[in-house]
Amino acid sequence: MSSLPRRAKVQVQDVVLKDEFSSFSELSSASEEDDKEDSAWEPQKKVPRSRKQPPPKESKPKRMPRVKKNAPQISDGSEVVVVKEELNSSVAIADTALEDRKNKLDTVQTLKTAKTKQKCAAQPHTVRRTKKLKVEEETSKASNLEGESNSSETPSTSTVWGGTCKKEENDDDFTFGQSALKKIKTETYPQGQPVKFPANANSTKEEVEMNWDMVQVLSERTNIEPWVCANIIRLFNDDNTIPFIIRYRKELINNLDADSLREVQQTLEELRAVAKKVHSTIQKIKKEGKMSECLLKAMLNCKTFEELEHVSAPYKTGSKGTKAQRARQLGLEGAARALLEKPGELSLLSYIRPDVKGLSTLQDIEIGVQHILADMIAKDKDTLDFIRNLCQKRHVCIQSSLAKVSSKKVNEKDVDKFLLYQHFSCNIRNIHHHQILAINRGENLKVLTVKVNISDGVKDEFCRWCIQNRWRPRSFARPELMKILYNSLNDSFKRLIYPLLCREFRAKLTSDAEKESVMMFGRNLRQLLLTSPVPGRTLMGVDPGYKHGCKLAIISPTSQILHTDVVYLHCGQGFREAEKIKTLLLNFNCSTVVIGNGTACRETEAYFADLIMKNYFAPLDVVYCFEAYESLPFRTESQVSIARRVQDPLAELVKIEPKHIGVGMYQHDVSQTLLKATLDSVVEECVSFVGVDINICSEVLLRHIAGLNANRAKNIIEWREKNGPFINREQLKKVKGLGPKSFQQCAGFIRINQDYIRTFCSQQTETSGQIQGVAVTSSADVEVTNEKQGKKKSKTAVNVLLKPNPLDQTCIHPESYDIAMRFLSSIGGTLYEVGKPEMQQKINSFLEKEGMEKIAERLQTTVHTLQVIIDGLSQPESFDFRTDFDKPDFKRSIVCLEDLQIGTVLTGKVENATLFGIFVDIGVGKSGLIPIRNVTEAKLSKTKKRRSLGLGPGERVEVQVLNIDIPRSRITLDLIRVL
Repeated sequence: MSSLPRRAKVQVQDVVLKDEFSSFSELSSASEEDDKEDSAWEPQKKVPRSRKQPPPKESKPKRMPRVKKNAPQISDGSEVVVVKEELNSSVAIADTALEDRKNKLDTVQTLKTAKTKQKCAAQPHTVRRTKKLKVEEETSKASNLEGESNSSETPSTSTVWGGTCKKEENDDDFTFGQSALKKIKTETYPQGQPVKFPANANSTKEEVEMNWDMVQVLSERTNIEPWVCANIIRLFNDDNTIPFIIRYRKELINNLDADSLREVQQTLEELRAVAKKVHSTIQKIKKEGKMSECLLKAMLNCKTFEELEHVSAPYKTGSKGTKAQRARQLGLEGAARALLEKPGELSLLSYIRPDVKGLSTLQDIEIGVQHILADMIAKDKDTLDFIRNLCQKRHVCIQSSLAKVSSKKVNEKDVDKFLLYQHFSCNIRNIHHHQILAINRGENLKVLTVKVNISDGVKDEFCRWCIQNRWRPRSFARPELMKILYNSLNDSFKRLIYPLLCREFRAKLTSDAEKESVMMFGRNLRQLLLTSPVPGRTLMGVDPGYKHGCKLAIISPTSQILHTDVVYLHCGQGFREAEKIKTLLLNFNCSTVVIGNGTACRETEAYFADLIMKNYFAPLDVVYCFEAYESLPFRTESQVSIARRVQDPLAELVKIEPKHIGVGMYQHDVSQTLLKATLDSVVEECVSFVGVDINICSEVLLRHIAGLNANRAKNIIEWREKNGPFINREQLKKVKGLGPKSFQQCAGFIRINQDYIRTFCSQQTETSGQIQGVAVTSSADVEVTNEKQGKKKSKTAVNVLLKPNPLDQTCIHPESYDIAMRFLSSIGGTLYEVGKPEMQQKINSFLEKEGMEKIAERLQTTVHTLQVIIDGLSQPESFDFRTDFDKPDFKRSIVCLEDLQIGTVLTGKVENATLFGIFVDIGVGKSGLIPIRNVTEAKLSKTKKRRSLGLGPGERVEVQVLNIDIPRSRITLDLIRVL
């Protein structure tokens, strides 16, 4: 069923359920004068809590039948006007023209309409209401987007009249009705012009509607242009993956990197979760009959879980009720409102009831009024916005101190770890993320006590503003009434607003710190996964050990296991075992040793370093390096994995759960859901950008390609085993479970090696000439015509013409093949020249004559897409962009910790990067720390290609020793330069 009939059907329900929101529809239809008075102060009218009455029968329009696709357009000239009161109500109300339409409905009603009505009436209440909210949002956004260009042709989401509906015009605007002048100017697009989606793209819409705009809030929180945020929302709504967006949709996201895109995605999910929680809470409170206009407005203004918790706390099931609620139950709300609206007419003595608890004395009544006013002040959006802005400008600090607990409950070692934070105070604007995480950990261990300190000056200025502006009585108030108002302000700030601000500040600081920690983990993981491979070497992997010996494995350049053995280097047999090692190295012509960094690694390193310095392995020039060991997923073949992680780090590291690799900070204290999602996304990004040869890759590696998962990867492997190698990318569409969307996402990251296909076809031609009825030639134009005589054709045996396509070995996406062929025609190149030097020469000369922008305009494509095509055509076959990065640091000797001196200059390899410093392995058994203040931009190489903005695991650096603490095994380093 098309989306158009479904939307029309839902709009009918919108009219039927109009009275569901009778509790706040009056607010939306109020006059401008009333709105102005309300903004000055006027409290909301109390809503009776009586049960809702069903809508009158005469006002209920009848259902119309569903509309078939491509139905003729019929327009009666009248429109339903949908009004949205911004920042005050999210309710859409119908125009008076609704009555005219209702009469027309009666004249075109059919029997099928009656059946549709019965079916819709049987739907659950919550489902119908959710559909109403969707229609209201779609209608309001459509009117905002199209209103500027053509006010008379507003897209209609109204009901279907007489079995037909007006066709909705396609809406491609990504700016949500904002003028170009309001957009943030960018370097790439100096005019601030958004890049729009194709004409057939769906409009951006949210499931639930709030009193704030999703795009605007997302832009404010991520500091990214609104039009970019709108594009990102639509891309994610279309199930596009981050690697696909980063490589093939750059113009839509203004060249954002993967980390920034992930941040936007996480923020978007948070905002949607808040909106979903708000509406579920609204439904719960409405079901209990406690919903009021003020409460609904306050809840729809909530942008965080903390705000929602603050607003909805008094209405939780099982709550005894707040002080304000109990005062309202006594009937004092009218007195509280009269104090602000008509203080001259208020007489508190008239509320005294000697036999009622809480109303027996004048003091009780004053306290009750005070509690109601305090609650009103604390729930008011303008008041909260003012105090939040004030706190941003004034001094607010977070303080931590040693908790007063008995020594039995706290470990002394834990107390020593938090020595820096036992008397700690810092402005919330200046505090570092790692300090927040450390304070939170100390608080969870009950070592530290943490509080937020807001100065008295903030409170005084806040109270003055409230009395003089927001909460000023409308007429003269007697001194005793003003005293109640002053007490209400103090009580509201101390008991309600200050705790709310503390929770908000702590939650915001913690959330930002966790996100930064997770992002740091992701950057380190990317750096590690993209470590340059060491192909073409025969390696010896060594798993060190004492009692059970050191396990050895000789691995071929193609990662095949040639030999395994065990040697006992640390049991007094080192000299005898040296001969066995030398024999193995000579027999297999292996000159590279990879040592795992587990138990006995330093002793094993010293052993090999001593033999190398003595030239014991001559004529071989043997070198060695370290490789991470603790995170290996298995032990029986650990020495094999150690060697393979040097040959191809990515293929081996994807076997390990990312959080166990150990390159991060406070990974156990942050949100595990966020951590897993981010790390899995980083793995997918790295594997996709490196690409996989689909005819030889493993299932484990394949499942991390964008658009694929474990089941799809398994189906690809099964198809390959059953039908032979893939000839071209189009054959992926025949794999079970791989639909058009999955193909679009993964196709650009899957490679088909043309030499392998030619060799395969040539071998098959020599053996039989035909393989299972498949005619094959060994030329570049291999034709595969699946024709099985006398047998029923299967899904994989379709009568198609398959040819190897040299573009399938490049990063060019199949959607751009047509553009690539037109570009080849322009430069006079052929597919046989892809990846060859002559192709690079033709491209360079053509670019010098025409220029990128002119060529892109002529080919009717974007500069980014053209750049991908140029890269794919010019890069040699089997190109691996990881070769641009550092290779492992192979060593021939070591340095002892005792040999270090202050001022010594060393080279080392970065092991881990944190928010407070960089840990560097300088070969002394203990990593040194470069404090983050010593890592300046001037010391980072600007010409070197980097996988991240800062230093990351695997990079080689030159450092100088600043301090040595042998008892605590701590080494402080200074960064000299990046090698």
